[in-house]
Amino acid sequence: MIDTSAILAFMNAADEHHELVRAWLEREDDDLVTTPLIIAEVDHLVAARGGRAALDALRADLVAGAYVVDWWPSAITTAVRVAQQYADSALGLADASLVALAERLATVDIATLDERHFRAVRPLAAGDAFRLLPMDS
Repeated sequence: MIDTSAILAFMNAADEHHELVRAWLEREDDDLVTTPLIIAEVDHLVAARGGRAALDALRADLVAGAYVVDWWPSAITTAVRVAQQYADSALGLADASLVALAERLATVDIATLDERHFRAVRPLAAGDAFRLLPMDS
């Protein structure tokens, strides 16, 4: 699974984590699965910060299938429940949607640079903690 922060770092060569994420993605064989909430967040941030060329590149990647977007009927209910459970840490709905997706995929692996949220949040099913990639790899 992949979070907004990892996608943004990969897209932006000037990002301090770009090389770390790029190198990890080059080694990664699994699909980059995410949620529509993450895609919407990335789209918004790239439009606001990256300009037209970056936004066009992101959207071309989406059309080409660079990311597998997974959503199901009860996803929003689970994501809202997780966001409410971690309201004190200001966990947003996009991040909470990845917690729900992790349960659906039975994984604890998340490609993210958002240690503040994902070190505090516990998986719903498998494991005691999330493994944050590429830092924990």
